[in-house]
Amino acid sequence: MRPRAVLALALGLALFLSGCGDPGKTPSQASGPPAATATPKPTHRPHPTRTRPKPTLRPLPKTLPAGLRRSSGDRGVVLTFDDGPDPRWTPQVLDQLRAAHVTATFCLIGRQARRYPQLVARIVREGHQLCNHSWRHDLNLGRRPVADIRADLLRTNQAIRAAVPRARIAWFRQPGGRWTPEEVAVARQLGMRSLHWSVDPQDWDHPTAATIIKRVESAGRPGSIVLMHDGGGDRSQTMAACRHLIPDLNRRFRISRLR
Repeated sequence: MRPRAVLALALGLALFLSGCGDPGKTPSQASGPPAATATPKPTHRPHPTRTRPKPTLRPLPKTLPAGLRRSSGDRGVVLTFDDGPDPRWTPQVLDQLRAAHVTATFCLIGRQARRYPQLVARIVREGHQLCNHSWRHDLNLGRRPVADIRADLLRTNQAIRAAVPRARIAWFRQPGGRWTPEEVAVARQLGMRSLHWSVDPQDWDHPTAATIIKRVESAGRPGSIVLMHDGGGDRSQTMAACRHLIPDLNRRFRISRLR
């Protein structure tokens, strides 16, 4: 090869090498540090919320179950007052009953008994009978699992007996009269009889005192169990009706105790 050609070849080779970057580095290294590769963040999967499944409610029977008490047991009329004790209305009922020298049956809500133990004590002290009316007036209590029914009734009895130790709670009444055979059986196992009614003036719907009086007087018979309320809302019309009904029923039939 001619010297001039060799020189040209050597010069071209030197130019080529100088354009490829620093010796000993790959083209990618020569062009700067590699782009940072993002590390994928782990996907956060929250734990699923564990909710207690709602128990399936039993169907409500089409007819009232056997074992309900629906008469006084004699020719007298029994007065029952539900949804108390209430600090406004219960003392008014008790005052009227004491003035007439008669007694009644008070169907107590458990959480109300816990809030007003002094009223529970007065009810017992003045000779009235006690009835368990569930812990919180659960209309569907009888449709729930048997264990739930039992726990509710026991809790209510405990609240009543916290106010009056060794109180005799002989009766249980299902709110709304929505009875089931299972509930009647549980009450019996706990030493309580199931108390229904035969006269309902629907005072829970706040009719006038005159309407309450008319409904009780037209439906009342010897042996009737009359349902009224001393709690659960405004009971002013019930209180007004009782001022007439208590002496009138006592005169016509005699107000008696459950037997």
